[in-house]
Amino acid sequence: MLGDRLSDDERTGVRLSSPAALAASAVSPAGPAPVPPTPAVRARGRRATIGAYLALTKPRVIELLLVTTLPTMVLAARGLPSPALVGATLAGGALAAGSANALNCYLDRDIDAIMHRTRRRPTVTGAVTPVATLVFGVALGLVALTLLWLAVNPISAVLAAGAIAIYVVGYTMLLKRRTSQNIVWGGAAGCMPVLIGWSAVTGGVSWSAVLLFGVVFFWTPPHYWPLSMKFRADYRAAGVPMLPVVRQDAQVAVQMVGYALAMVACSLLLVPVAGMSWVYAVVAAGLGAWFVGSCLSLLRQARDPEHHKLRAMRVFHHSITYLTLLSVAVVVDVFLPL
Repeated sequence: MLGDRLSDDERTGVRLSSPAALAASAVSPAGPAPVPPTPAVRARGRRATIGAYLALTKPRVIELLLVTTLPTMVLAARGLPSPALVGATLAGGALAAGSANALNCYLDRDIDAIMHRTRRRPTVTGAVTPVATLVFGVALGLVALTLLWLAVNPISAVLAAGAIAIYVVGYTMLLKRRTSQNIVWGGAAGCMPVLIGWSAVTGGVSWSAVLLFGVVFFWTPPHYWPLSMKFRADYRAAGVPMLPVVRQDAQVAVQMVGYALAMVACSLLLVPVAGMSWVYAVVAAGLGAWFVGSCLSLLRQARDPEHHKLRAMRVFHHSITYLTLLSVAVVVDVFLPL
């Protein structure tokens, strides 16, 4: 028995000493060597990275801002400006807006992580680091201002710098977490594209441009507050005092009606000041009545104790339709032979 056991042990030792056994025993405790990524995997990674940086700029917000820029340029030129000027102005404006939005993501990453609506932003998920976001935002701003200064004019570049400052410093850093009127005054940044577009064509700012600024300025609260109503719990959890968080819905709706009326007044004042025709006047009046009616409908719902679900997002979508169609009306009025 002892001899058999020794023989087995010896045979075992021979097996462990075999080349295959030695190779198997030499496997690293860390596991097998990593497999290098395939070209397809690397391409997907690059696309994901590009998509994350693009998301920082909030493209849908930029799209809405540019909707007002081109019609303003057409009105200022009383025709179509040169394609080079239009391209440089739109590109510079888009880059400036993207810069402001990226810096907003950097500064608000703490509350973005709390809110369901924003918790998938790249600064929250880790797709882009805070430092990279900050560098990206600053770089976009520098490129935007350089482009506008060299390819458009210094006034447009200064106005773009003002827009970035209003949104990043005025709205994000000073107003957003401190006052329920944050979107009213901070929203002035979203009005700057009309001044940038006008100055790009004329080299200055006129009363027509100021009225267009007023249209967007008074449009912003009834556009954004319905969204705040829908995500009220998010803003409350994040400690952001949006007006629908600190006031009753009926009180918010009353203010929305007031801002909408001021917006319509500015749009109609364009008729005598900018020399618009009866075509624009009819469209502006009709669109204004429709949007004010939408705000009044929300007010009636808010005052009805039996109505438990406000259709606030309907007003939000109506506001986008209003601004888009009014911009189209400006362009049509310029080119329509009368």
